[in-house]
Amino acid sequence: MPKYCLDTSWISNPLLEMPPDIHVSLWEKIGHLIDVGSFCWNVEIWEELDGSIGGQVGQQLGNAKQECCLEVGVGSWAWRRYLKIFEGYRTKYKDYISEYNGNRKGTVGLNDCSIVALGATLRLPVASMERRNTTPSQKKIRIPELCDRENVEHFDFNRLLRAENIKA
Repeated sequence: MPKYCLDTSWISNPLLEMPPDIHVSLWEKIGHLIDVGSFCWNVEIWEELDGSIGGQVGQQLGNAKQECCLEVGVGSWAWRRYLKIFEGYRTKYKDYISEYNGNRKGTVGLNDCSIVALGATLRLPVASMERRNTTPSQKKIRIPELCDRENVEHFDFNRLLRAENIKA
């Protein structure tokens, strides 16, 4: 049963900064979370993950795909509710979404909106490495701010590790 909705950044950023060949026990514990189905994601996030995450972690994500990757129209999850929420975000946050504003940097994109919509649908926290803007902006929001606005809990890497009592 998933406990977190996974954004690509939650895995990709720490892999760069804390490689598995150095932080062996940490990545074994994260790998266990993947193996037992603690994470779920949507097709849009899978398209980012697939091929961009290598090694053992990438292999574990690939092995978990069938169980953990939620696809619209497939399975018994609340995908109609997800679509409704996601479409609402596309309208509500159109002035912030990168793809609608010349691919503006430093703001949410459609994939970001989709993973927050998945979190809202499943009532699960979103795990990402994005940080809140330090100065509020009229043109940019990031995943944590979108989560705040939509009452979806946001877990960065350390918060999730603490929640899972993982120590390296």
